[in-house]
Amino acid sequence: MAFKIYKRGQGKYTRLGSAFGAGVIVALGCLRLYAKLRAAEFGLSTKSTLWLATMVPAGLFVTLCFLIFWLVNKAVVADFMIAAEGEMKKVSWSSRKEIAVSTFVVIAVVISLAMLLGITDFSFQVFFDWLLHKG
Repeated sequence: MAFKIYKRGQGKYTRLGSAFGAGVIVALGCLRLYAKLRAAEFGLSTKSTLWLATMVPAGLFVTLCFLIFWLVNKAVVADFMIAAEGEMKKVSWSSRKEIAVSTFVVIAVVISLAMLLGITDFSFQVFFDWLLHKG
């Protein structure tokens, strides 16, 4: 069967997250297509244009949702996602305190470098203005 869930329960969250993300992208694309078709003039009546602008994105959305479902349950893709979820469980995540300290260090370094580059730029600007206006 084409729409059977492959290895039910394994890699559940990775597959759900991937399918949801792809679904959001498809939905936004279909919404954009609806707006473009709604604004277009095909030489049809208003009712026909509305029907066309609604049904084409809706049909495309349903078709692409079936494609996404089929892809996340395809053996090769599903096995990859199952393995990826298994590897994510092995990751040693930093503590909240380590992340806070690291973030502070990065922000302090970025601000320091920005100030240093700003002072250097200002110094060169003053020097070259002096050099050009001296002669």
